[in-house]
Amino acid sequence: MIVGNGSETARRLIACVRAAFRSACAVARAGTRVNEIGRAVEREVRRHGFTVVQGLTGHGVGRTIHEAPAVPNQYDPWQKDVLTEGLVLTIEPLISAGSAQPVEDGNGWTIRTRDGSLSAHHEHTLVITREDPLILTAA
Repeated sequence: MIVGNGSETARRLIACVRAAFRSACAVARAGTRVNEIGRAVEREVRRHGFTVVQGLTGHGVGRTIHEAPAVPNQYDPWQKDVLTEGLVLTIEPLISAGSAQPVEDGNGWTIRTRDGSLSAHHEHTLVITREDPLILTAA
C-alpha cells in the first residue's frame, strides 16, 4: 500500500520490497543458515537500485513476539544460526530510496530514514519447513 500520492519511485519501491520478500522466502528452508535470508534480500534490493535500512530485522516468534533468531536483511557472515523445521519467524525487508540510516522519533515507535526519503516495509510470519515456508499471515 502506498500512503499519499504514489510516485513512480514509490511504485518501484513497493515492487522491490515485495520481490525482496519473495527472494528471502525462496531460501528460507530447514537446514539453511539464517544469513542467507539477508543475502537474498540485500541482493534483490541492490538489483533494484535501493538500499536496505540498517539494523532493522525480522525475528523469531514463540512465547513472545520478538525472539531469536534475528533475521537480518543484509548478509552477516558471522551469523551462524541455522533454520530448523517448525521454526516460526518473520521476514521483514525494510528498504529505502535514499539513506540506509534509521532515525527513531521521540515517540519511541516511529522510524524514518535519516534523509527523510521514501521507505517500504513488507512483513509476514511464516513456519520453516523442508520445502516452501508456510506463510501464516494474510497479504
